[in-house]
Amino acid sequence: MPYPHTGPTGLGQIAQQATQVLYLHRLVSTRQLHQLITPHHTRTEYLRRQLHTLREAGLAETVGRRVSGQTELLWWLTEKGANAVESVGLLPQRPYRMSPEAALGPLQEHTLATVDTGLAFVDWARRLGHECGPLDWSPEIAHYYRDDARPGEDLSLIPDAVLNYVHTDKKARQRTLLTFFIELDRTQMTIARLAQKLHAYAAYHDFAPQPPSGRGTKAGRRLTAAPAWRYRYPAFPRLLLVLTGASDTRLARRIADLRSLAASDPAFTNTGLRAGVTTLDQLQHHGPFAPIFTPVLGADEPNDAWLRPLSIAA
Repeated sequence: MPYPHTGPTGLGQIAQQATQVLYLHRLVSTRQLHQLITPHHTRTEYLRRQLHTLREAGLAETVGRRVSGQTELLWWLTEKGANAVESVGLLPQRPYRMSPEAALGPLQEHTLATVDTGLAFVDWARRLGHECGPLDWSPEIAHYYRDDARPGEDLSLIPDAVLNYVHTDKKARQRTLLTFFIELDRTQMTIARLAQKLHAYAAYHDFAPQPPSGRGTKAGRRLTAAPAWRYRYPAFPRLLLVLTGASDTRLARRIADLRSLAASDPAFTNTGLRAGVTTLDQLQHHGPFAPIFTPVLGADEPNDAWLRPLSIAA
């Protein structure tokens, strides 16, 4: 896909593309950058030279981590690099800034696994002739709501990523924009805490901000406020939970436990939330439109990323 030139002038196109990806996704490995930006190159030498140009210009920095006995470089933008991207104004501004401490900190693996999740969608879009590129998901976008279970509190729902994907059916000559909330679970939290996240999504789905007192009436009738999500999305995004960080057996138990908790929770009796759970390994190897998602709520028939039985139209 074409990239707008959002990086500083004087850099090659690949380096400029890298500044965009690093700005949006914060911490990305050389391997991930290669797969996102230069998948048509069998070797990474040219990309590495471009990345080192960014580092020499003070626009990017690195830390190393050991993977399978080898050192892998992780890249992020410096303050100078982030300011250079922001000065052009073509990407939404993000206040987050990476630092060496954060790059080496406990969120490193979570951040990289989130990039791997987005990368799986990008990879399969290329294979299937769909559209999803390196800039088509954004991490940690806040969605504000109120929950009847916690009256008076202003709450925020922050998905690990919001991902846009254009599904193309060439036979039907139909293009469909799909938006997903992505939650990545590396088995670092309890199942109860993961179930609480489902509560937040269900509450956001139902949240409709009420008009100020004295407004919201017409001809003596009180108007029903639209759900808050309708101001952002044409349809409520499907929630995809992606599990990693443990053996297949442990992840399967975790999926079963999550479904059991959700089934016994009356808060989900009438929810319109559509949520499915899979593993990162399944997503990478089979793609989002294989039957790899187990519904969190309802029957356990495997679904694809539409979260529908494969025989049923969307």
